[in-house]
Order: sequence, then C-alpha cells, then structure tokens
Amino acid sequence: MTKSSQFILPFLMLFISVLHAQVKKTDSLYKKIMSEDSLLFSAGYNRCNIGQIESVLDDRFEFYHDKGGFADKKKFISDFKTGLCKSPETYQVKRVLIDTEIYPMYKDGKLYAAIQNGDHLFYERVGNQAEKLVGEAKFTHLWILENAEWKLRNSLSFNHHPKQTTDNEAMFDNDQSMQSWLKENNIPALGLGIIEGGKLQQVKVFGDVKKGISAPRNAFFNVASLTKPVTAMVALRLVSLGKWKLDEPLDTYWTDPDIVNDARHQKLTTRIILTHQTGFPNWRWMNADKKLNFQFDPGTKYQYSGEGFEYLRKALEKKFGKSLDQLATELIFQPLRMNDTNYIWDKNTDTSRFIMGYNEKGDAYPIEKITKANAADDLHTTIEDYGNFMVSIMKGKNLKSEIFREMTTRQVKVKENKYFGLGFEIYDLGNNEYALSHSGADQGTRCIAIILPETGKGIVIFTNVDDGYKVYEKLVLHYLGEEGKKIVDIETR
Repeated sequence: MTKSSQFILPFLMLFISVLHAQVKKTDSLYKKIMSEDSLLFSAGYNRCNIGQIESVLDDRFEFYHDKGGFADKKKFISDFKTGLCKSPETYQVKRVLIDTEIYPMYKDGKLYAAIQNGDHLFYERVGNQAEKLVGEAKFTHLWILENAEWKLRNSLSFNHHPKQTTDNEAMFDNDQSMQSWLKENNIPALGLGIIEGGKLQQVKVFGDVKKGISAPRNAFFNVASLTKPVTAMVALRLVSLGKWKLDEPLDTYWTDPDIVNDARHQKLTTRIILTHQTGFPNWRWMNADKKLNFQFDPGTKYQYSGEGFEYLRKALEKKFGKSLDQLATELIFQPLRMNDTNYIWDKNTDTSRFIMGYNEKGDAYPIEKITKANAADDLHTTIEDYGNFMVSIMKGKNLKSEIFREMTTRQVKVKENKYFGLGFEIYDLGNNEYALSHSGADQGTRCIAIILPETGKGIVIFTNVDDGYKVYEKLVLHYLGEEGKKIVDIETR
C-alpha cells in the first residue's frame, strides 16, 4: 500500500465533514457526475469495455473493497480484465444504480472535486440463463476536476452482501425488474417521471438511444401531441400578460386561404381552438382534396384537430412577428429552464441523445429533423424538462388565477366524466377532484402526461414504439393509486 493510500480514509472523512450541501438532481454538477457514472458503469463495467473504464479513471486512482482489499489503477484494470471479464461470452456481470447523492467540494471558492455516495445492485448471467440479482453494496467516489475534465480518483466499495429478488419485491421500485418487464413487453426505451408533493421526484430512462447504445437520463424523445399543451401555455401566458385575448376572432390576424370564403372562419377564437371545437379535421391532408374545411360549425361540438393548433400558431406569429419557437423560448422554456426542449432541430440539438422510434415489428423509423415549428406535433424534450413543465401547470405558474380557472374548467364534453379544458383533458374523479392530462401518438412514439393538482401527484411516460401505450395502465395504477384507477376506469369504460 502506498503512503498516500494509508491516509486516504481519514482524509475522506475530513472531506465529507466540510462538504457543501447535497446538490439537487436538476443541478449541472449532478448531471455531469451522473454522466461520468454512466460512462464508467453502463458503457464500461457492464460491457467489459476496458478502454472505456480506463478513460474515466485518474492515473492516481485507488480502489478500496471491503472483501478484496486495495488496488491501484493498474491492478484494478488487471483484476477486472482477468476476473469478471475473463469470459464475457459465457459470464456477464451488470451494475444497476439504486440511488446516489452528489456533494460539491470547493477550495478558495472554486469547485475542484465532488463526492458521490450511493447504493447499487449487481446482477450476473451465466451462458444463456436469465440475469439474476446476486448482490448489493454501498459506495463512495471521489471525483477530481483537473484541466476541465472529471476523473475518478478514489473508490470505496463496502457493505457488500448477497441479495435475491423475491416474489414480494415491488417490480416498479427495482430498475432491473423494470428492465425485464419492458423487455417482456417489447418496449425498446421508456422515460418515466414521477411527481409527488408537487415536485418532480423521480426521473428514469430505460433502454437504448438506438440498438446497443444505452439511453442517458437526459435522452430526447419526440413527444408528438404532447406538443399541444406547450403551445396552449404560450397562448395562455400571453393572455395572462394582457397581450392576447381568449375570445377575440383570429381573423383579425390570420385567415387560411382554404376557408377565406366560408364565413364560419369568423367564429374561430383561441378558446375554440384549445378546446378542439374548430370543426376542422385532424389534418387537411386527410381530405380527398388536401384542403382545409369545416366539417361542422365551430363551437358546437368536440373534434380533435391538429390543424386548429397550426391555425393558432399562424395567428400568433402574425400578431407578434416572431416564430412559435421564439415565443415558447421567451415565455415557457427559459423561465422554466427547459434547456433541452425545442420545436425544431437547430445547431444546439444533440443528435446522440435522440431516442430512435420503432414499429411493433422492431423496425426503426427515420428521425425527422424538423426545422419549422409545428404547434401540434414533433416537440422534442426530456423527461426532466417535461416533468417540470407539468409541475408548473399543476401550480398555475405564471398564469393569472382567473386564467388558471378557465384552463381547468370543463369547456366541452368528450365522454362520460372526461372533458376538454383549455389545452388539457380533464378527468372528473369525483369529490371535487380532477386530473389534467394529454397524450401523444406518432410513428415510433407513444407518450402521456397526467397530473393531479389537488394531491400534487403526477406521472410522465414516454415510449418509443407504436404500441407503447400497453404499459400505461400498470404504471398509472402503481404510481397514481386510487386516482389512477379512476382514470383507467374512465378510459376503459
């Protein structure tokens, strides 16, 4: 053992005693250390990728194991290569992170290191057998920032003990069980956001960006019609600011050439559009002549329409002289720090984080790189961004109280105990309780978001396959409990 290693434990204890407060999961440091953790384990350890592991470890790396003793970098790599990864074709081991905490360390006001404490599980697979949960342990990592790069300097791995999955274990509370369940249901990737106590408490992403490449926590999903609530909030924010009116005829700013000679266009308002009462088809291309038309008088009944939201976009852009993505950035994305959300692909879009979509046979769809905002479709975002967006909706953030009341008022009936408000579906759960929801469906994407404003609970589910909806029910029942059951009952009645 080196001289430095003899003193590392007391030094670590000293470090921990003077740590700054634990950083939040939304903090950039947390995201950075989690990214490094993923490189070390998901891309390195779990795949026996020796080169990947070496690239994350500092040259002065030291490893302390409560069963295996001390190892420097050279010995650690050698032991890993000749031990766990000696025969990866017949024996594989996988580490799954359960929970972790990140603490920053400063010197003279400058960040120079971070402590990562956590718990993780270990699985093994022999030959063609199914993976088995075999162990659990705690760890403490010292990450050092030098020359603008993070490296793992010290690793303490302790409290190792056997662990086996039991029949009573809650499937959704165990990442490995979740992964197995998703595999059984042929769901290539799942993004899951859990809202409790009016806050986004959990963000999880399972599966791959594309085959063979694990999806990061901040993976991009195309969320299809979950675009519409964002557009709705742009309009409602402008109404709250006194710059737009819910019931002003939109022909003041825009009239579509296809319906300019139909006087019914004078009845179109923002309220009519956000409640899907325009009388338009979902999309004009569904008509034989590919032209926009009225299929009934506006305001007389419900009919879901993406065309209505596009109509609203054009009116907003005419009025304010800005594109929808510019308006959304100023009014929604920047105030809520939704830095990973956009209507369009631009120079800042990280293609490597974008989730590939699939059909039910497992065939991949090409990724469409949209360069012009569509008010109803093709938003790309992350679970964290959209989860926090739904939390803001729950709290009526940046909306006048009277506008929030309008938004959550039943504007038009869709079916028994289900209505449309302004931009959201409203479920009547009884006892003055309600849920706000919206879903999205497109090639290679099925997604849904539900919030319960009265209880502060909610769920965001993103999938990347045409039949991803088949996992909704169990997730909603598990995380939303009795209220979730009422929502499922309304949908399946």
